[in-house]
Amino acid sequence: MKRCIAIFLFAVASLCLFGQVQKSGAQKRIIKQWTLSEDHTEEVLLPFDTVFHLFHRYRLADRYSPLNITLGNYGLPFYQMNFFDRITDPDKFLYAYYYPVMHHHDKTIFMNTQLPFTEMVWSYGTPRETSEQTFRIRHSQNVNRFLNFGLIYDIIYSLGQYNYQRAEDKNFTLFSSYTGQKYKLYASLGINNLLAYENGGITNPEELKTLPTRDVQVNLGGLNNAKSQLKNRDLLLVQRYTVGGGTVKPDTAAKARKGSSGLSGTFSHILTWEKNRRTYSDSYPASGFYDSVYISGNTTFDSLLFRNLKNTVRFDFTTDTSRKLSVGGGVGLRNELRRFSQIIPTHDSLFADTTKWNRTSNVIVGKLYNNIGTKFRWTATGELFLTGYRAGDFEIKGVISKSFDWKKGEALWIINGSILNRQPSFWFEQWGSNNFEWNSNLKKEFRIDAGTTFSYPARRAELRFNYAIIDNYTDFHSDGLPAQHGGGLSVAALMLSKEVSAWKFHLATDLLIQQSSNREILDLPLFGTRTALFFEHLFKFKSTNGRLNFQLGADLKYNTPFHAYMYIPATGRFIRQNVAETGNYPFVDVFVNIKLKRARIFVMYDHLNSGLTGYDYFMTPSYPQNNSMLRYGIAWTFYN
Repeated sequence: MKRCIAIFLFAVASLCLFGQVQKSGAQKRIIKQWTLSEDHTEEVLLPFDTVFHLFHRYRLADRYSPLNITLGNYGLPFYQMNFFDRITDPDKFLYAYYYPVMHHHDKTIFMNTQLPFTEMVWSYGTPRETSEQTFRIRHSQNVNRFLNFGLIYDIIYSLGQYNYQRAEDKNFTLFSSYTGQKYKLYASLGINNLLAYENGGITNPEELKTLPTRDVQVNLGGLNNAKSQLKNRDLLLVQRYTVGGGTVKPDTAAKARKGSSGLSGTFSHILTWEKNRRTYSDSYPASGFYDSVYISGNTTFDSLLFRNLKNTVRFDFTTDTSRKLSVGGGVGLRNELRRFSQIIPTHDSLFADTTKWNRTSNVIVGKLYNNIGTKFRWTATGELFLTGYRAGDFEIKGVISKSFDWKKGEALWIINGSILNRQPSFWFEQWGSNNFEWNSNLKKEFRIDAGTTFSYPARRAELRFNYAIIDNYTDFHSDGLPAQHGGGLSVAALMLSKEVSAWKFHLATDLLIQQSSNREILDLPLFGTRTALFFEHLFKFKSTNGRLNFQLGADLKYNTPFHAYMYIPATGRFIRQNVAETGNYPFVDVFVNIKLKRARIFVMYDHLNSGLTGYDYFMTPSYPQNNSMLRYGIAWTFYN
């Protein structure tokens, strides 16, 4: 695999040189980027932005959701504070707490660029012995106006301030697209390697007041050498062939529409494949940290394997999109092949068996949408599992969107809803390891969601409301075992993002308000915020005709107290607990952001108030956040 990557990088470098020679005289650049819709049938355009605004918020996790609950060290497992941002897909169970930083096919961003595009982003947190480094390189270029290749390589390497807390995440993806008039191809290959050293949390929070972080005692020490490793391989291949009015040349379009109403049809084949392997090792399982030891008291090496292959064949149609009223839809069949494998304790000897399960499902999928002019659209999608492992599961989604042309730009209002009936993840029902074992029979989870979003990008404003009713809500009890709530559970959340300014002073706020109907089953912070107050100025240098963007300010993160999940290293899961509350602690950072031409730079003093406002800086019980540290970083973008 390393040899293949090296060959590919060499080929890309060669193409870069060729592209620069051939296009050195070009005066303008055109960059288009998009992702695919959830059913892989449409391109969803994404704005291209070099993200100077609040550049010090450089973490990929924060771009996925602005408020997260972490273990203190970046690169370790985490989850989203907003209940409606959490990853609940059963197939993503093993990597749900890493998903925002991974390269996964349903997040692939494709590009079409007139000139070769390269972006490098690097950050560093001091001091060296507990440093945190991140690095990203992103490259894309076209071979011709239809064919594009690209790659992204992300590294998170964080030693952590507390002992045995190192994180090493290395994620790589190759992507390519061919966008001809009739034939389109989208492909991506993701390689994700995530390594976490496990310290089990600190033993005594009082030590934070008197000891350096490296001297604070942890539950899993050097004798344990405990670590978790997740390896993910991910493949996407989408092929689409269109016949009919959608492929007619412009000079014959009117004639074609007269006879066919511009009707076109698209045949698609969609293949996704992924392989996941999670391992957990501990050299001293008899240390007393674990309640149970089922296989060996000398060493632990747990292993789980999940492979998932999905093949979809579908046909979609659409009427002439240039008309005021257009209708489209589609139908398809999907076959899913899943393989699960894990260690199973035998209980009658000091060894374990490895058991495999194969599960097959057949699914019918459908879609219907209607565009009325360019400002109004509704879409309905659905899928029904007909046979096999998940027979009887279904999901129906609906989205209505309306855009408005206002004085400062376009505003968008979206109303969405869904109903699903879904089998919980296989790993909720079957688990085998040295320290945990369960075999349960769970009911299907039934969930109704409704929500609305109003966004006004020109005013940097977005308001989102979500509401859900869930029957048979499934998570983990305080003993680390699966639990299913037999009654109903409702959750509501309001998320507001807004930036206001007065002269050159800005206040950018992400505000979350949410509530659960049963805090014993699901406890959520009532209030959470991430707020930046900063001064912004554009310096102009007449002698050189140069420009320098400058931001100076402070960032605040805060949430009200609640019973946050505990973390279990042996299973890699966050579980319920009702003993310790976290929150009610402000995290304050100060920062400087600078942009000079294509370079963006930040310098930030993280957790400025460490030790000044108390020592209760926990998001997860037993896992304190880092003390104050200096961070800095730079991003550089090249268009040729």
